[in-house]
Amino acid sequence: MELEVGDRVVKVTNPDKVYFPARGETKLDLVNYYLSVGEGVLRALRERPTTLERWPGGVFEGARLSTRADNRGDAFFQKRIPKNAPEWIETARIAFPSGRYADELCPVHLADVAWAANLGTVTFHPWPVRRADVDHPDELRIDLDPQPGTDFDDAKKIALGPVRDMLAELGYTGHPKTSGSRGVHIYVRVEPRWTFTEVRRCALAFAREAERRMPDLVTANWWKEERGEKVFIDFNQNARDRTIASAYSVRPKPHAPVSAPVTWDELPDVDTDDFTIATVPERFAKIGDPHATIDDEAFSLEPLLEWADRDERDRGLGDMPYPPNYPKMAGEPKRVQPSKARKD
Repeated sequence: MELEVGDRVVKVTNPDKVYFPARGETKLDLVNYYLSVGEGVLRALRERPTTLERWPGGVFEGARLSTRADNRGDAFFQKRIPKNAPEWIETARIAFPSGRYADELCPVHLADVAWAANLGTVTFHPWPVRRADVDHPDELRIDLDPQPGTDFDDAKKIALGPVRDMLAELGYTGHPKTSGSRGVHIYVRVEPRWTFTEVRRCALAFAREAERRMPDLVTANWWKEERGEKVFIDFNQNARDRTIASAYSVRPKPHAPVSAPVTWDELPDVDTDDFTIATVPERFAKIGDPHATIDDEAFSLEPLLEWADRDERDRGLGDMPYPPNYPKMAGEPKRVQPSKARKD
């Protein structure tokens, strides 16, 4: 099939292939979903280097995602733009922690999103930077990740409690969304004048303060063996080359859930199953994008940097480990889980 998207034509190959077995939605349904929420998904992706999570065979039973350790999966993350991409596709060059570079998709028009969806891109993973300055994030990402023994209701409780209170104290406007799984994400637009290292340091300070305010339910511990039945605030999602599923991204599950923006007033009553590619288009047509004002104001990170300085100066709290694929970072503690360190 050929679809006219703006002033471009996007080909949809094998449009009837079933991608989501729970309701039988096809690749064409996936493309049409992204077209139906075009203004919202472009707001989340525009001018951002974007990694593509591709499921070219659909989300069939037993399908698995390739990893660094095993690349034989049915789905994969694509960071470099394919060589056969249309000439109108735009890119942005980004640098990985290893020092290597890649030219990633940089969506500018809705046709870019539709083209990627035709490749089997189920989920879009944008960097927290814009193409004009790929070394200075313009977004602080607060990722509430329920650990075993906790759930979405616990993540909402933390978002509506200490997280919302702290944002108010900092003078920040936070924009919540469901993760499309069990978590909650809150985005804060920030002035793009701090490095990834500084933004991550702010996220760690935020996580530690939330842990102090609700210690029975919140953890900032990086090592899983130390988290317990709590909700982990994943500060490392703000490190270079770490990404989160964008607003309006579909998640690779049989019923095609969506990472959906919500208002603070809605958050207490929402359920993750409320938002799928079958329900979100009607919601978007009715109420628009709850994140429509997300770009209206950018905030200074100086108050959070003061919190980080306080943790180090008054509490003796230094850095936490980076993800395992990173080179050793300045000031980072030993990257070995505590139980093994004790044995050594």
